[in-house]
Amino acid sequence: MAEHADLAPHAPVDPRLLEILVCPVTKQPLQYDRVNNELISPAAGLAYPIRDGIPIMLPEEARPLDDI
Repeated sequence: MAEHADLAPHAPVDPRLLEILVCPVTKQPLQYDRVNNELISPAAGLAYPIRDGIPIMLPEEARPLDDI
């Protein structure tokens, strides 16, 4: 069963949390990408991952937006 763990649906993110989070680099608002389970900072060009419903707001954990 562990081999199917990455097929599980994403844990939901609290909408109230999404309202108050900003990019740690630019302090600008973030956009929630439900498909990729990330918080997008267009201003910084970064996508912050969400793991188990918890946004990982560390710039070193973010991926560049042009990284496909």
